[in-house]
Amino acid sequence: MNDKREKKELKVFISGRDSKCSECGEDLGKHAWILLKEDKGAVCLTCADLDHLVFLPSGDATLTRRSRKYSKLSAVVLKWSRARKHYERQGLLVESEAVDQAEKECVADAGQREIRRGQAVLRWAELDQEYISRFAARVREVYPHSPEGRENLIAEHACRKYSGRVGRCAAAKDLEEDAVRLAVRAHVRHAETNYDKILSAMVGRSDARAMVNDAVENILKQWTTG
Repeated sequence: MNDKREKKELKVFISGRDSKCSECGEDLGKHAWILLKEDKGAVCLTCADLDHLVFLPSGDATLTRRSRKYSKLSAVVLKWSRARKHYERQGLLVESEAVDQAEKECVADAGQREIRRGQAVLRWAELDQEYISRFAARVREVYPHSPEGRENLIAEHACRKYSGRVGRCAAAKDLEEDAVRLAVRAHVRHAETNYDKILSAMVGRSDARAMVNDAVENILKQWTTG
């Protein structure tokens, strides 16, 4: 990869062998999506704070370019090609809202309506609508003063079928309050602060969280008590 920007991008690898997250200890199995850190080895998307992003497959350069432009945080997805003996780009992980905005711009372009429908099918296939509705209702119960409709966005992000997301864990499936609070905290961190911009500047996750912690706590207090 010769492009200077790509060298600075976060890179997520689709593993070709069994993987285990060095932070949470979860067995990720084969074909896991991982971030590689020099000092920690393989890290799952949840521990890397990338699990709120959605996958945009390669194939449409305009949609990809526009999605990356609107996404505060993005990561290129790579997979090893045994035939070619190098990593090949599979697509990008970007914010769902960035894809939506990019798709709106692409509607006027020839053939984009069909692509938009295809992307929507891919994203909806990840979701279990009944479970998401229950999770969203629990978010509204715990955070009654959160912005209208925000519980649905939080539930959709938390409950996607990517391995490791907080909404997929056993506690979340039982709608335990601690799991719901973790999902909401993660959403606030990404959506209501400049946390993603800090991460995109390659600041360590613990340092980045410390930088936005006060803002996160203030927002959670507002959403709880009004």
